Amino acid sequence: MSDGPGPSVGAAAGTATGPSAQRRGTGDVAPPAVAKPSVAETPPVAGGPAPPPASAGPGASTAPGPEVSPRPADAPVTRGFLARAALLTAVLSAAGALLGLVRDQTLARMFGAGSATDAFLVAWTVPEFAATLLIEDGLAIALIPAFSMALARRAGGAAGDPVRSLVAHTLPRLALAFAATGALLAVLAPQVVGVLAPGLPDPGLAVDCTRLTATCVLSFGLAGYCSAALRAHSRFLAPAAIYLAYNTGIITAVLLLGGRWGVRAAAAGVAIGGCLMVLAQLPVLWRELRHKDTAAVRPATGEGDGRAMGVALLAAVLLFALCRQSQVLIERFLGSTLPAGAISHLNFAQKIAQIPMTLSLMLCTVTFPVVARALAEGDTERARERVERDLALAASMVLAGGAVVVACAPQIVELLLQRGAFTAQDTAATVEVMRVYALGLLAHTLVGALIRSYFSAGRVTWFPLGAMAAGLAVTAVAGAWAVGPWGVRGIAAANAAGITVTAALLLAGLAGRGVPVRTRRVWAHVARPVGAAVPATLAGAWAAGRSGSPLLALAAGAVTVAVVFLPLGRALGDQGCVAALHSLRSVSRRLPHGRTR
Repeated sequence: MSDGPGPSVGAAAGTATGPSAQRRGTGDVAPPAVAKPSVAETPPVAGGPAPPPASAGPGASTAPGPEVSPRPADAPVTRGFLARAALLTAVLSAAGALLGLVRDQTLARMFGAGSATDAFLVAWTVPEFAATLLIEDGLAIALIPAFSMALARRAGGAAGDPVRSLVAHTLPRLALAFAATGALLAVLAPQVVGVLAPGLPDPGLAVDCTRLTATCVLSFGLAGYCSAALRAHSRFLAPAAIYLAYNTGIITAVLLLGGRWGVRAAAAGVAIGGCLMVLAQLPVLWRELRHKDTAAVRPATGEGDGRAMGVALLAAVLLFALCRQSQVLIERFLGSTLPAGAISHLNFAQKIAQIPMTLSLMLCTVTFPVVARALAEGDTERARERVERDLALAASMVLAGGAVVVACAPQIVELLLQRGAFTAQDTAATVEVMRVYALGLLAHTLVGALIRSYFSAGRVTWFPLGAMAAGLAVTAVAGAWAVGPWGVRGIAAANAAGITVTAALLLAGLAGRGVPVRTRRVWAHVARPVGAAVPATLAGAWAAGRSGSPLLALAAGAVTVAVVFLPLGRALGDQGCVAALHSLRSVSRRLPHGRTR
């Protein structure tokens, strides 16, 4: 995400010429349907596409009464729409993340943090890689610009339907590639396990689990394709709900089959959950593709049919995502040489520490189609302003969340995981790893946001792959050196060091290869909340240590972090803190006690 809404976006207001209510499904985020004004009457909208010309298709009339509303993807996107879309995406993604924690709690309670869990987590590498490559950072980064270009061409009256042509050209080939890769992975499961974790005490169990999780290559690929297409069409509800479906499948399988199948039930749940991710989106995508604005579509001439997504672009994006996710391979390879439970402690620590990053990237997930559409329409200035704002807000959010994670780590792990086979010793080990891993959260967030900017125009560039390879080399060398004296903490520190190198290289090289951001300005915006996060973390840790109850301690620590971080960040000029405090004042004025006459 992934990607979360910044506070100022939530405070922004805007009116959009959006699709009619009858074109929207229940729960979709859409601008209100109003009569479409002329260009002279339409003010420029910050953060959204420029208003279409008055002659851009039928229904563009200022006359009162019913009108033929434009397609959702063809309507101007305003800050109000982005706020609602980001909020919806954040809420559903947070619910999916919480359900993921329930999943981890279920695994920890039933199987503990021993050799069986380590075997499953080696097989878990497959869905981790598939999610990054096919849903989050890989396929979507290549597909969304392609769909944005097709939608822009269709809005301009291109011959035929470029969107349907793009689907017909890409989906069958990609589905065949996904199926073949999953089958090959299942056949080579023993060799894969041997490479990933040569020190496992029970490699046979890991092989069985890997063969079950190999099915997710196809299901995740199809789910990622649906998500990219729907987001490009400004449909965010179904894509945001996929991890709810996924984790529901895993939890159900573990509860129903865990007693008989052991940890293999969790692997079977991965296969079931992957299918549910596709089923959650197919009906919505089918409705989008069936809809045809016949008045705006001319007969196809055979030229410019919307097949704009080359093999080189797809390769550049997927290789970057593969290289980034290879950090997990290094960590588990090194962790397999440590005592049983090391891989589990590292996995649980990452899952919890990454929650602030996931939420902070929700905004970038929502605005990525906006940036891609702006570049497709030639509006570079609007794309630059959006990217710079997203980077500043994402940095502020992840640092605030990271401060809570570090300050309240013992209470968080105890509340979430310490039950059943997960002991107090496991909690202490996980807390140590989590605090070290959190040092790289800002860099992980910046990498997730920056990579979208490199490929938002749909152009091929290999610089991100080189930057990620450099960071991966740092992770490998530092991890091999640190694992001896510091164990899993050394592995986590190597991860933070490697991803920080990658983030610095990506930010330094963006201006000449992607969206032309003002690099010095971005560096300044990103650095400001760091000065607020350090004292906020120390204050939060002190407050959390005053209470014996984990829940009360977590609440006290989180409130203290907010009380210190927000005003200090505002004093330092951090955009996120300024916007958050402005939103709080706006909400306070609406309350009865805040009104004055």
